[in-house]
Amino acid sequence: MIKKISVIGAGSWGTALAVSLANNGISVNMWSVFEDEIKMLSEKREHVHKLPGVVIPENVTFTSDLEKAVHDAEVLVLVVPSQTVRQTAKDISKYIRKDMIIVSCSKGLEEGTGLRMSEVIGEEIKDAKTVILSGPSHAEEVGKGIPTTVVAASCDIKAAELVQDIFMSPEFRVYTNSDAVGVELGGALKNVIALCAGISDGLGFGDNTKAALMTRGITEISRLGVSMGANPQTFAGLTGIGDLIVTCTSMHSRNRRAGILIGQGKSPKEAMDEVKMVVEGVTTTKAAYELAQKRKVPMPITFEAYEVLFNGKKRDRRCPTL
Repeated sequence: MIKKISVIGAGSWGTALAVSLANNGISVNMWSVFEDEIKMLSEKREHVHKLPGVVIPENVTFTSDLEKAVHDAEVLVLVVPSQTVRQTAKDISKYIRKDMIIVSCSKGLEEGTGLRMSEVIGEEIKDAKTVILSGPSHAEEVGKGIPTTVVAASCDIKAAELVQDIFMSPEFRVYTNSDAVGVELGGALKNVIALCAGISDGLGFGDNTKAALMTRGITEISRLGVSMGANPQTFAGLTGIGDLIVTCTSMHSRNRRAGILIGQGKSPKEAMDEVKMVVEGVTTTKAAYELAQKRKVPMPITFEAYEVLFNGKKRDRRCPTL
């Protein structure tokens, strides 16, 4: 029985997962690189900026000492922005034990390499035993105990089943899957489509347009995934269409919120500044565009998103080719 877990990253999702684990009776240590964040969490027992209203149980402690966080844990839950995963994994590698499981909860593709997060972790931590936790799961709802279902995915199915046991509760149901490629790509690429769904909303389009974006979006996500070795059926499940639905339709989605602002005429930078949280879909759009070009996979929605985000293409009420 796992008794001690460290959550590496103290944003909204890290906080929600820490609360969920603590409610399962596990001692949780949350790590943040920001001293003021640790002070605020310790004093308020609440992430007042990113997850207000969610009380953090007493069996959650806080530290900015990475070595202590790693040494004290049986399992590490890595919940940092995707573009900081490599540096964080490199820092962790100095202290990690070979038998430890790393639960990767970051959704994105690395800029410049196009690597999935488990691949990034594997490059920095040799022989890392990584399990991906992904699915339709807003931190705001998980933190409040609203029923949620996710997937623990790994080529090591026993490791995935252990993570399933750790996180499973009446409110937080966990399935397992051996298709790590498909699960990670679904979680990363849906943010691109969510940005576009937001832009559609910002332009004043309706449900018809959003349904088209979502349906054709999952098609191109699946195309790229299959070209990279994923099981096409994965994209019909929680980490494919499930995650896409929740991210394209909810105002909890920072990617959709940023897209709405872009559709209303703000620049991508202005939109991200206003959202005040990491918008993973922006860097993922660039990585997905480059992967699609390299693999000669048609991804028209992703290509349009790339033009808007990186080439200054102006908003246009004409619907792009889907």
